[in-house]
Amino acid sequence: MGIDLPILWMLIIGFGLMMYVIMDGFDLGIGLLFPFVRDRAQRDVMVNTVAPVWDGNETWLVLGGAGLMAAFPLAYAVILSALYLPLMLMLAGLIWRGVAFEFRFKADEAHKPFWDQAFTWGSYIATYFQGVALGAFIGGFEVRGQAYAGGAMDWLTPFSLFTGLGLLAAYALLGSTWLIMKTEGALQQRMVALARPALMVLLLAIAVVSAWTPLRHAEVAQRWFSLPNLFFFAPVPLLVLAAAWALLRALRRQPQAGPFLLALALLFLGYSGLLISLWPNIIPPHVSLRAAAAPAQSLGFALVGALLIIPVILAYTAWSYYVFRGKVRTGEGYH
Repeated sequence: MGIDLPILWMLIIGFGLMMYVIMDGFDLGIGLLFPFVRDRAQRDVMVNTVAPVWDGNETWLVLGGAGLMAAFPLAYAVILSALYLPLMLMLAGLIWRGVAFEFRFKADEAHKPFWDQAFTWGSYIATYFQGVALGAFIGGFEVRGQAYAGGAMDWLTPFSLFTGLGLLAAYALLGSTWLIMKTEGALQQRMVALARPALMVLLLAIAVVSAWTPLRHAEVAQRWFSLPNLFFFAPVPLLVLAAAWALLRALRRQPQAGPFLLALALLFLGYSGLLISLWPNIIPPHVSLRAAAAPAQSLGFALVGALLIIPVILAYTAWSYYVFRGKVRTGEGYH
């Protein structure tokens, strides 16, 4: 029995994108929380919790994009053509934020507020347009033959604009729970206070998207409520509520790593719900992953490189997080 290369590549790309959402999610979430923390020393601590690892977190985005181009060139061409503007805005936000990340430590006192604002706005723009791109992707694309047949602004819908707001809440929750784990004292208590409303907003966003998606897309409703998909999807809302309840309970105690792990569980459940909604399509609503896959020879050739590089990325990521484990305190840090 041979290896099912399209399925294997879909797992690799899905894993890469999930790792990006997890790792760059709390990273971006720190920038989203900047307006709620005015003390500069506390802001420095917030940034120093991710300073040694933030740029490595974005490796997974590169892996996912490169894997999509190599394994599913039709999907790469259609998705990037349809989402050119929101993805360019997302990348502009990431670049602006990355520049501000380093410059805020180097700037003199007169210019530090400017770079703090740049870091904040870069985080908001990058996160929001990631969410917009996700909403547009769920909405589907018009494909004719081997090309995108829609308009340049088809991504701009009420649904995609709302999913952008939902992702802001998700990354803010990740950022606050990360800081609960990595800080202490007044800053940690501030993050506990911010995590609760972030969770409530995220649950509201999940409920709205869960109701809006099947109403807007008959194909998704068919997948959700047909057998055997219903058996796979039915536990997801219950697990979301259970994870949210456990997260609220953890925040009432002396929280450390627990809230962060539960926030990751919430994101994973949302990710699994997305996969159930779209499977087996890679270009919603009708193009399957097998129809969009590259020839088997290309998939096999690229797989050799992927299987070599992924363990290396996992190893240096794990090592960097291990080296910089523990709490970050005022006056300590990477810079």
